Amino acid sequence: MEYLSKRDGLLKKHGIKMLGWWNVHLEHLTVAALEMPNSDAFQKFSMEPEFMATTVYITHELKMDQL
Repeated sequence: MEYLSKRDGLLKKHGIKMLGWWNVHLEHLTVAALEMPNSDAFQKFSMEPEFMATTVYITHELKMDQL
């Protein structure tokens, strides 16, 4: 899977830090906690071809919170 091998580099490129990543395999659910400078950083990250390829088999839902 090309995305996983490039994920850390892509996150760094857009100034995003991964705080945690959890999977619930039986529910086909993945939750990621990310720290980013703004929502534009995630939007640009999500337009990377490697990330876009994951939308074939994963539905992404973004929930934002300010800390």
